[in-house]
Formats: sequence, structure tokens, C-alpha cells
Amino acid sequence: MLDITALTKEDAATCPVRSVLSKVTGKWQILIFLALEDESHRFGELKRTVGDITPRVLTENLKSLERDGFLTRTVHSGPPLAVSYELTEMGHSFIKVIKPVVFWAGDNFQSIDAARKKFAS
Repeated sequence: MLDITALTKEDAATCPVRSVLSKVTGKWQILIFLALEDESHRFGELKRTVGDITPRVLTENLKSLERDGFLTRTVHSGPPLAVSYELTEMGHSFIKVIKPVVFWAGDNFQSIDAARKKFAS
């Protein structure tokens, strides 16, 4: 098993598991991966597909995923000027790993929701 124990703040800062997972498992990242799974999308298309994400938050997430090598940003000359995003090879390899978790979440949501309601009462 991979050692994920961080005994010090420095250990936590250099833990590869924490470093990567913190960038790909947030509220929006998986939805962005799923939206880009089959084809590239322009910014507006991504925003509509992902849903209630603000333009600022979408931009921040796209920049982070691009910086980490999960997607590429391509500027197309206009007019009008257009920017599209697509998964890299690493992005596609990640989606193969995360999709079973996405399906598991969908399959188990009712049980999880029931447990939450029971806990709250």
C-alpha cells in the first residue's frame, strides 16, 4: 500500500498523493473531465455542460488542469477569437480511473442520501 501518512507539515506538502488528488477531485474538476472525455469544447460549451459554475471558477479550474498537464488550451484565430480545451493523454488516462468511481457514486447515491438523512435526524 502507498504510504500516505504525513507526520509533519513538510511531509504533507510533499506527499504526491495529496498533491495530485487535491487538484483533480474537487467540486468541479471531475465534471470538467467528463465534459471533455469525448471531444474538445469551447469555454461557453464547457460552462453550459458543467452547469452552475461561475466563469471565474471555471477559468481557475481549467488553468489548474492545464498547468498539471491534464488538458490543453488551443486558441483559434478568428474572427471571432475562440479558445477550446481538450484532454491530454494523461487526462484520458485519469478519466479511465475515475469513471468507475463516478458510476459507483451514481449507483449508491440513494443509499448515501438515506444515510445522511438518518444521521441528520
